[in-house]
Amino acid sequence: MTNTTTVVDCYIATWNERDPEARRALVATTFAHDADYLDPQMSGRGIEEIDAMIAAAQQQFPNHTFALSAGPDGHNDRVRFSWLLAPAGEAAIAAGTDFALLAPDGRIQSVTGFHDLVA
Repeated sequence: MTNTTTVVDCYIATWNERDPEARRALVATTFAHDADYLDPQMSGRGIEEIDAMIAAAQQQFPNHTFALSAGPDGHNDRVRFSWLLAPAGEAAIAAGTDFALLAPDGRIQSVTGFHDLVA
């Protein structure tokens, strides 16, 4: 996975996948095995923790989905993009910008997230 658009599309799909087995497979495809994630509210290291973190966010926000709102923009092994979180057919309740570092194989090695809007 070396195309930044593909990586970010998979990342957004991972956050939206509600089936636990399918989500776990997406996490393993999208993130390096020793990847880390950090934002102001949560963190995780490795496939299992990142998957559990996403599952917890989905439980907290049922019927909400993430959508890409800007980007991706990337160079070398760095990528940035912005997203929105909204219930179906409603205004966004959260928005943010994430910065990712890609591993040599093109998967995400690290994500640092910033919240731009929290309603």
